[in-house]
Amino acid sequence: MTAFPSQPMSRRHLLKGFGVCLGLPLLEAMIPSAWARPSTFQAWKRSAGQHPRMICCYVPNGVNILEWVPATTGKKYQLSQTLAALKAHQQDFTVVTGIGHPAAKGGHSGADTWLTGADLSAVPGSDYTNTVSVDQIIAEHHGKQTRFPSLQFADASGTGSAGHSHTLSFDRSGTPMPAENSPQRLFERLFVPDTQAGKQATLKRYAERKSILDSVLQEANALNRKLGKRDQQKLDEYLNSVRETEQRVTRLESWIDIPKPEVETQGLQLTSQPGNAHDRPMWIDVMLEVSYLAFATDATRVITFEWSREAGGFGGGGENHHELSHHGGDPEMLRKLGVIDRFHLSRLDRFLSMLKSTREGESHMLDQTIVLYGSGMNSGKGGEHSPRNLPTLIAGGQGLGLKQGQHLAFDAERHPPLSNLLLSMIQAMGVETNRFQDSTSTLTGLS
Repeated sequence: MTAFPSQPMSRRHLLKGFGVCLGLPLLEAMIPSAWARPSTFQAWKRSAGQHPRMICCYVPNGVNILEWVPATTGKKYQLSQTLAALKAHQQDFTVVTGIGHPAAKGGHSGADTWLTGADLSAVPGSDYTNTVSVDQIIAEHHGKQTRFPSLQFADASGTGSAGHSHTLSFDRSGTPMPAENSPQRLFERLFVPDTQAGKQATLKRYAERKSILDSVLQEANALNRKLGKRDQQKLDEYLNSVRETEQRVTRLESWIDIPKPEVETQGLQLTSQPGNAHDRPMWIDVMLEVSYLAFATDATRVITFEWSREAGGFGGGGENHHELSHHGGDPEMLRKLGVIDRFHLSRLDRFLSMLKSTREGESHMLDQTIVLYGSGMNSGKGGEHSPRNLPTLIAGGQGLGLKQGQHLAFDAERHPPLSNLLLSMIQAMGVETNRFQDSTSTLTGLS
């Protein structure tokens, strides 16, 4: 690889270029200066290698399903009015229709169950009980090789509330894993070198956290002997979460002296705000750019990204996405929903172009990256917010054994589980298992 030009093309020039150079490899002159220092990009490629990666991108409130579902099926299907926004990548993704979560109750808990498939009311006496999400099963397999086993992004930091989650990720005990919404904080966490004083402060914080966890475990073990069977089960679930936290802290400690990749901020819109209508397109783009950088540097191989929370959300111009999802079949509201859907897909299209335009070995990053995109609810013909026939796309991963460029249509009345697709993803990411949640098999026709 030759040296980077001293005056790289501007971000504006780059974005214009993506519209006309999709067939070209990502030229060095097209890489924003923010993405790599000349002295480090080759080192990244040597250290990162070709590893499987996965990102799950969630949009809330469903879509205008009438303009989403293609009229034809198979390899020679015709793109629908909405999916035409991804025309340049038709051979890189598969649209899946007719699948859903049989155990889910619908409504605005879609983000809570999208990657878990859980029946949130399955435990008697409990208003809300979730299970492990697919990304965390994959992170357990790959996380030992990366600084961050997984990353959680959203337009609102934290975990949100039960049934209106701000995260897509849940650990083995079904505990939500907090998400981050600030591009600036994410970038600093991933790429800004720690000072020696900062390292010592971090180690001290880890030690304090471990001390607290030790105290919790001791007290809980003493309490456990006094509890009934049902309470013991609840406490065991809590303790599993504590132990997982302890393992994460230990893993972070082991990376404290390993230098972070050097990445500049020039050109990255790190101050973009997710709730600002003007910033919205830039915020989605920069979060996906940070995802790209995290994958390129092998900082993580697993990312979940909730673009907007359920019962909220908006498109690129500040529209009230939630209100429009209760369309009741109104033609004008459905039209506006279609505009939002195509806006979201335009951001996905840009991200797929980034991955496909980046050479990796004899192929490109998209070949080794699974991109799941969709929603955990279907607003249907009348705004009914159903967990059936969920709008779902899966892109990339052809180097991992996935077949793309097709419309896989299943009978929505028979309600095949989305867990079949999630199981296919688990296996493509190299995890050996034949079951996830309520799966009956892998998804027919995908791998």
